Amino acid sequence: MRIAEKTGKTVEEAICAGVMELAVDRDRVKVEVLEEPVKKGLFGLFGTTLARVRVFYEDNPGALAIEFIEKICQSIQVKADTQVSNTGEHWHINITGPELGILIGRRGDTLDALQYLTNLAVAKRLSERVRIIVDVEGYRQRREETLIRLAKRLSEKVKRNGTRIVLEPMNAHERRIIHTSLQDETRISTFSEGDDPNRRVVIALKRG
Repeated sequence: MRIAEKTGKTVEEAICAGVMELAVDRDRVKVEVLEEPVKKGLFGLFGTTLARVRVFYEDNPGALAIEFIEKICQSIQVKADTQVSNTGEHWHINITGPELGILIGRRGDTLDALQYLTNLAVAKRLSERVRIIVDVEGYRQRREETLIRLAKRLSEKVKRNGTRIVLEPMNAHERRIIHTSLQDETRISTFSEGDDPNRRVVIALKRG
């Protein structure tokens, strides 16, 4: 939460000063009036006591994430709409619009980079880390379903042939999907080998 305490000839003037210092819209702040302006002396001839207010602004991680993403989209001239939801564990931003392949990239590489930069930008503004998941047109859900189907199909192939299979390089999140989808297989084991960005999942028969 950011706080500014300001004075002015009127309450509204003091509020405006606080809003300017916090650099936010007027309707996004809460205000506590600490002192009303009071005229001193007969007919107010000897000056006044200034109004004093405390202006509060609590940054919303979802709103900050959307603000950052929309600036990125504008800079690369991509038309996009954004929706935000909060699961309690993380903030989820879904981007929708025409021709958004540029935001996804090859196997989601660009999307992962956008998510990483969004998390950095929001953490810098809040001075604390929050988890933000950025998705484009439900790509991550479709990719997860594809990986699960792939893992199941390849595990059956390993059972039939008895030879291990090495998958293409994947990021940590996608490797975790493969491991999790096969963790209950009694005859199959999975492990990762290699170094990022070329770290790969291996599907093999359990020894013994």
